[in-house]
Amino acid sequence: MTRLALPIAVGLVLGGIVHLASVLIMPLLAERDAYSRLAAVASPNAVSQVEDPTPFGAVLPASDPAFVTAVCLYDLSDGPLRLRVPTTEDYTSVSFYTRNGLAFYAINDRSAGRRVIELDLMNAKQKAALPENDEVTVADRLIVESPSDEGIVLMRALVGERGARDEVKRRMDAATCGTPS
Repeated sequence: MTRLALPIAVGLVLGGIVHLASVLIMPLLAERDAYSRLAAVASPNAVSQVEDPTPFGAVLPASDPAFVTAVCLYDLSDGPLRLRVPTTEDYTSVSFYTRNGLAFYAINDRSAGRRVIELDLMNAKQKAALPENDEVTVADRLIVESPSDEGIVLMRALVGERGARDEVKRRMDAATCGTPS
């Protein structure tokens, strides 16, 4: 019995390592990741609304039909972006992801405390190149530093009442994602 214990233990450990490695590498090898799915319906550095999920499918898996969703596929290689998202009566959130799906920042209307969520998105080099200005505070200008030049900004707004969906969609249509003027 003790002769079999060592090979069984080694087999279990090796099987666990192979399983863990395959689970961790799978998102990097996936051909239809979130960025490629969204690239089919959105253009870079512009806000595009994502179609509402249907019983037959959705652009993004596990989409909640109670939310109106818009995306901005960003590319910071040409410069920083300014993002403006009007808030809604119920709930509005903005989440930032790298091209590989790593979440690095999120904000909602309650933490922003304003009628419009407005911020600048830039990479580390662009942020370091900003001039120092003691009179500009964090409350005046929210700067989000992206760890990569490409990624996804996901904007979601809750539709609290059945008849409010069109109004929430109009608000999300007013969102902008482009170069600062």
